[in-house]
Amino acid sequence: MKEVRTRYAPSPTGYMHIGNLRTALYEYLVAKVNNGKFVLRIEDTDQSRYVKGAVDVVYSTLKIAGIEHDEGPDIGGEYGPYVQSQRKDLYLPYAKQLIDKGKAYYCLCTRERLDEMRRSLESENLPPKYDKCCMSLSRVELEEKLSSGYPYVIRQKMPEKGITSYEDAVYGTISIDNKELDDQILIKSDGLPTYNFANVIDDHLMKITHVVRGSEYLTSTPKYNLLYEAFGWDIPVYIHLPLINKPGGGKLSKRTGDPSFEDLIEMGYMAEAVVNYVALLGWSPGDDREFFSLESLCREFNIKGISKSPAIFDIKKLTWMNGEYIRKLSLDKFHQLALPYYKKASLTGQLNLIKLSEVLQKRTETFGTIPENIDFLAKLPDYDTSLYIHKKMKTNEENSLVSLKAIIPIMESIDKWENDVLFEKLAALAREMGVKNGVILWPLRTALSGKPVSPGGGTELAEIMGREETLERINIGIDKLKKQLSS
Repeated sequence: MKEVRTRYAPSPTGYMHIGNLRTALYEYLVAKVNNGKFVLRIEDTDQSRYVKGAVDVVYSTLKIAGIEHDEGPDIGGEYGPYVQSQRKDLYLPYAKQLIDKGKAYYCLCTRERLDEMRRSLESENLPPKYDKCCMSLSRVELEEKLSSGYPYVIRQKMPEKGITSYEDAVYGTISIDNKELDDQILIKSDGLPTYNFANVIDDHLMKITHVVRGSEYLTSTPKYNLLYEAFGWDIPVYIHLPLINKPGGGKLSKRTGDPSFEDLIEMGYMAEAVVNYVALLGWSPGDDREFFSLESLCREFNIKGISKSPAIFDIKKLTWMNGEYIRKLSLDKFHQLALPYYKKASLTGQLNLIKLSEVLQKRTETFGTIPENIDFLAKLPDYDTSLYIHKKMKTNEENSLVSLKAIIPIMESIDKWENDVLFEKLAALAREMGVKNGVILWPLRTALSGKPVSPGGGTELAEIMGREETLERINIGIDKLKKQLSS
């Protein structure tokens, strides 16, 4: 039995969208579940689309996602080089082999003629398709022009009759009427191969057995297979993946603001959660399980679980899943991951940051939301006293002023500055005053945060801030309420 070999072959265009990540992940899983090899190949023959630094984005994304390649440009391997531009001298001889076999031909048409032909077809509402004009060139005429350096491309000669069919592991039998196939260019005028041609040559030379790609390539695959057949090579197993759409319909697009993997990490999503979620975009384990580590996916992934129906990328579902991952972290790990976000919020070492992490971990769904949720800890905002009015808590500006004044001596007398002790003392104060806990605790929370919503209750915030800052903010709240009520 052949060793299973898959490859992820991105073009260095500077952006790794969710569909790219899913393709890489599934290629990796197909290899690992079969004890095979996962190859990274950079397809950079289209230099017009090359973006500086894009290859680094590929490396970074795979590393953060935990997807480790067995062969690639950075680590080498038996079938290198793994960058197509470094393999450019390989392709022309194979194209000439096809010419000798009668499966390809030289095309000397000018850009002007091709543009005119395309316009003519469009005016008749016909799909753009080359008219095989150059197949009628005589050998003498062709050799004369080629020897004089006349620019040319090499086109694949497609059959004009019959049907080309193949089996896809997800979609089953796919058939295309050959008259719909265009004589695609194999070698461009600059001598470099097109993506389609280089893809086939490299997959064969690198002994790729399984090809994973999006369902948009379903109808172009016969072109690849005709090349394999022309050379007499084995055709790989094709695994076409369903589209990934937005909840309201339509494909994901960077232009419309849909996040890339890099964006999601920058927004504070955990890589493990994103990989878990992306694995489920078009694949099911066959039961209702939703949480998978990359290690468990390498054991349980099965091609049979891939769906034909479009998957829906729902950022709300990903956010929920990310929150579940956050809550499974140890407190130490959460604290370590949260520290850079505390720095963004300009928090000082005078705060009890461990306690802050303990409070936040239960309430955080993405790390990126932390700075905006805790900015009040660095500086009390200039808030309006209407925040003290809370219907459910039965508080207003008058009784909030009474509560804050009563809290001061209690806070000053507490030796052990911890949430449990603070809460117990203030709950006792509420009983003594004959009011619900909220009448005491809501004004405290408002005075300490200056915001309508804050992570943690009043006593939790007090423990985080410490005695001095807590008392200072309560006094600010008292002054604000006095001024408002006297006006």
